[in-house]
Amino acid sequence: MKLGLNLGYWQRNADDATESVLAAERLGYDSVWTAEAYGSDVFTPLAWYGARTSRIKLGTSIAQISARPPVTTAMTAMTLDHLTGGRLLLGVGASGPQVVEGWYGQPFARPLARTREYVEIMRKVWAREEPVTSDGGHYPLPLPGGLGKPLKSITHPLRADIPLYLGAEGPKNVALAAEVAQGWLPLFAFPEKIEEMYGEALSGAEPGFDVAAMVMVLISDDLRAALDVVKTMLTLYIGGMGAKQRNFHADIIGRMGYAEAAEHIQALYLAGRRDEAFRAIPDELADGISLVGPPGRIKERLELWHRSPVTSLLVMGVRDEPSLKLVRDLVLG
Repeated sequence: MKLGLNLGYWQRNADDATESVLAAERLGYDSVWTAEAYGSDVFTPLAWYGARTSRIKLGTSIAQISARPPVTTAMTAMTLDHLTGGRLLLGVGASGPQVVEGWYGQPFARPLARTREYVEIMRKVWAREEPVTSDGGHYPLPLPGGLGKPLKSITHPLRADIPLYLGAEGPKNVALAAEVAQGWLPLFAFPEKIEEMYGEALSGAEPGFDVAAMVMVLISDDLRAALDVVKTMLTLYIGGMGAKQRNFHADIIGRMGYAEAAEHIQALYLAGRRDEAFRAIPDELADGISLVGPPGRIKERLELWHRSPVTSLLVMGVRDEPSLKLVRDLVLG
């Protein structure tokens, strides 16, 4: 199993995670990942950390496809891959209607078709075999009826096969990842249930397909306090990170076997009863998707992850070097 550090969103201080990234590189972590929602972007922090490191891979988890036309993401990825010596891992995803329509002012319809078309165009840009054209319904190139003509990138990519990951939660989207990408980035993974939930969707993946699961790791002798941190995060994602009519995070919790709880949590959250929503999160759910507690307990629970389809563990919640070292020793033995 490979080990990565997931930093999430950049927060205000440009140097806030540099020491953590440098420590992760020293300790042999395979990758470091950043995120974007409706604040900081996903690429700028990676450029910052990439300029200060030499080995660790640099992942986007995820670059939202509605934030940029596919050629823009392809150009950014190609440039960053060059500048960092071929270390980019490009994770992309559709996000959700609340962000796509509310922040980007773009329609959310047909996310699978849009994602497929997006990936195809990026691959054409990197291949540089011919001017890029697309007759798809979402990103037509060149613009029909306009004055533009098909163009080919003036920059030669360092790698024409930049590793591509999809952030996906629904089975159809996971199946698309297995078909068109080199990896899948699950936000919430319950190791004992991945095979049951996604085994069929993953069946089309090529050998070496990377299931890179994000997991919160909290090393603490106070198990109750650690679980409450995870429950706080789940309260926000189930209750508020999505529209009432369409919340993919709540949907995935439902597929894990907690459909009634997810519906109840969302209803409480949207009614402004957030403390009650927090208390409604089942402890076994918070425990199942995380690694929390004393080191011995975490080591024992890691066996579930090692037996699962997960091939990379992207840890969240640890930043200082002693904790990063302890996690490395627990995961990699």
